Formats: sequence, structure tokens, C-alpha cells
Amino acid sequence: MYRVNERISSFYRENEDPKKEIEKMRTICSQLDAVIDNSYDGIYITDGNANTILVNKSYEEITGIKVKNVIGRNMRDIVKDGIISESGTLLVLEKKKSVTIEQTFNNGKTVLISSNPVIDEEGNISMVVTNVRDITKLNELTEKLTRSEEISKRYYSEIESIKSQALRYSQIIAEDKQMLEVLKKAKKIAPMDLTVLLLGESGVGKEVIARYIYENSRRQDKYFLKVNCGAIPENLIESQLFGYEKGSFSGADKNGKMGIFETANGGTVFLDEVGELSLDMQVKFLRVLQENEIIRVGGTKSIKVDIRIVAATNRNLENLVKRKLFREDLYYRLNVVPVTIPPLRERKKDIPILIEHFLNELNLKLGFNKKIDQDVVKILVKYKWPGNIRELRNMIARLVVVSNSDIITVRDLPVDLDLSLTMPHVEFPTENINLDKLIKQYEKNIMDRAYEKFNNVRDAAKYLGMHPSTFVRKRQRYERS
Repeated sequence: MYRVNERISSFYRENEDPKKEIEKMRTICSQLDAVIDNSYDGIYITDGNANTILVNKSYEEITGIKVKNVIGRNMRDIVKDGIISESGTLLVLEKKKSVTIEQTFNNGKTVLISSNPVIDEEGNISMVVTNVRDITKLNELTEKLTRSEEISKRYYSEIESIKSQALRYSQIIAEDKQMLEVLKKAKKIAPMDLTVLLLGESGVGKEVIARYIYENSRRQDKYFLKVNCGAIPENLIESQLFGYEKGSFSGADKNGKMGIFETANGGTVFLDEVGELSLDMQVKFLRVLQENEIIRVGGTKSIKVDIRIVAATNRNLENLVKRKLFREDLYYRLNVVPVTIPPLRERKKDIPILIEHFLNELNLKLGFNKKIDQDVVKILVKYKWPGNIRELRNMIARLVVVSNSDIITVRDLPVDLDLSLTMPHVEFPTENINLDKLIKQYEKNIMDRAYEKFNNVRDAAKYLGMHPSTFVRKRQRYERS
């Protein structure tokens, strides 16, 4: 695209009629005005002395400054009157070079100002052309992005903090999203002096979460006492919890004894398997929650106690309430903040790191240097773990002890565990059921799986507890049938 003055020169050469030349000049000026006025950016032009000679509509829309208030005026006076706070034009005249600044106007718009000098043939600045671009939305988007990044960082830091504190305090191993959410909730409620009810299957780690809540609470420098309500005989649990006065029953300490609630005063009591409490004990325990006081066995005096209760159960308390086996009022007193801990089978990502943790723990304790084959890990990840973390810990201990080499392989797995994972599919007929045929089909599939696993008869037979010759003979018979 060639310059406007080149077009004007060509008109002088091509047209001898002055009227036609003037008309075409007007057309060019009109086109130039249209280009300037329809520019997305604001345009502000001054002469070499900073006098305003042209301002387009976009400048007015972007800055909120009326063209009539600046046209023909000197930029120094405009700044002096406070119409704008800083001038790119004046900076160009001062520094003799292009400048770019950011400026905020009274209408709240933030703009990027780029001012460029126009140099004449003698090397003087004849004009300063300033482009003004609205970057308000861009800044807003940048701020939103920054806030999003900060939120992400805070969330990441929070998760990492939860994970690191879990490891530091209660040896909680967690990588799975579900478990991290449990820890996040536990940490949030820990400083709040509220009763907590931990729900989940046996072996999921309810005691570990209870300790985590305690260690992040305001009572962390006081006692943390655990009571397994299902392990203490019914005739002893009241004296264990509430204590007793001297001479209360045969065999009692002659001076009497404080119970767990008194001993833990100021601290936290973890009542595991709270669903096992008898209805009679539930009434007395309810008094502790409602009145913060206890009465010792054989006593009449109320004793004030300040304790936080963290209860846990693997039973469905709502069903027990419906069956009149658990008091409804006690259930609602306990269920202030329920926390459900998912079973291990729903926390697949936790299994590999738990395996590694238990293995390292046992290696250190027993002086071993055993490692575990990844095929074993894959099998253990797929297993349902009805006993949850407790079962996994025991399984790793068993594998460490029974394996004859430093590498724990699939051969070291218990047969019943492995077969439960590789159970072959057997088509069940809808009619004319032949049990003997089904059993043979199942046995064939099991033997085929074992052979695929070890790729040799000896190891496959050993794995299934069969003699190699029996293994071969049966497979051949099944293949012929």
C-alpha cells in the first residue's frame, strides 16, 4: 500500500484541471477520515509543538474524553487541567523516540498508549501519532487467570499439606481422590470442637482418621484415649468408661478409680464400634454428650467432664435405630459431623503406595531388602479387599515371610486369592443343566489360565497343587472332548 502523498503527486501529474484535482483531493481526505474514524484503536495526533490536530471517535469512546474538549488545545494544558494524567506525546517530544505507557482514565478504562514521532525531511518532529488500545478486558481476563492459578496453587498446596501432615502425624497413606477429600474434610472439622462420627467398613482406617482429627485439633496436647466398645464385656464397660467408687463391686480397687471419660478430661475420646453399646449404656452415654457430666458406678455425685467425642462404627446406625437397637436421640447427637471412609476397593490409587509403605516398613523391621513384582501389584490392585487396609497389611507381611527370594512374584500369592481374581467365565445354561460338564469346563479354564500364566507344565501344576503328569493328562483329555 503506497502512501497518500504519493497518490496526491500522481493526481497532479495526471490531472491538469484544478477543479478535478481538488475534488479528488477531497475524496482522498474523506477516505482517510473514514479510515481513522473507523479504526478500532483510538488515534490522537498532535503537531510538533504538541497542539492537538486530530482525534478520532474511538479515542472518545475508549477514554470518555470529548473531542471538543481537546481539539486545537496544547497537550501541556490538557495535562495541567487534569483531563489526562500522563501524555505519551510529551514523552515523545522529550525523549525524541517512540514510547509506550499504560494509563487509566476517569471512566475506569485501562489503555495501552503507543506514541510515535513523525520526522520531517530536516530531522525535526513534525507530528506525534498516538494509538490508544483498550486493555481493560484483557487485564480482567489476566486477573481471572491469575486468580484461577492462585486457587489451583492453593488447592494443590492444601492437598499436599493434607498428605504431608497425614504422613507426619498419623502415617496416613493417601493418593486417591476420595481419600484426599476425606482428609480435607477431617482437617477442616478438626479445630471445631464438634462430635464426629466416622463411618466405614472394618479395617478402612477409622482409628487413623480419628487420631488425625485429634492431632489437628485444639486438644492435641491433651489425652487421646481409645475404647473399643465391642471388645469390652458388657458388665465391665460402664466401669471402664465412667469409673467407680470404692466398694462398688467385688474385686474393685478399694480407693475407687477414674474412668476413661474423667481421665481424658480436656482431651479426646475415640469410641470405636459405638454401635455395639447396649441400650442401657447408650442412655448413660447420652448424658455425657448432653450434660458434659458423668456419675461413677456406685456413686451419686455428678462430675463435670470436658471431652470431645469421636465415635466410629462399621454398622448402619439408621437401620439399628429403626430396629430399636440404637437410640434415635443418641444417633442424632453422634451424627453431628459424619465422615464416611471409603473401602480400599474404591481407592485403587492408594493400593500401590500402601503396598510400598508396608513393604518398606517390614524390610526395615525384619532386616530384609525385598521387592515386589509389578504383576503382583496389578493383581492386588484388582482384589476386592474385604478386610481393607488391615487385610492388605497382613497380606504383605505374609508375602515377605513366605517368599524364598528377594523378589516377591505371582507364585508367592496364596492360591485362593489369585484364583478369586482370575475366575474364568463359564456360560451357565438356561436349561438341561449338566453339573459334571460345568465342573469340567471350569477346571479346564482354570488349568488353561495357570498354563498361560507360567508357560510351563511344572510351575502351572505346582501352582494348582497337582502332579505335572496329572495336569498334562487332564488337559489332553479336555482337549479331546
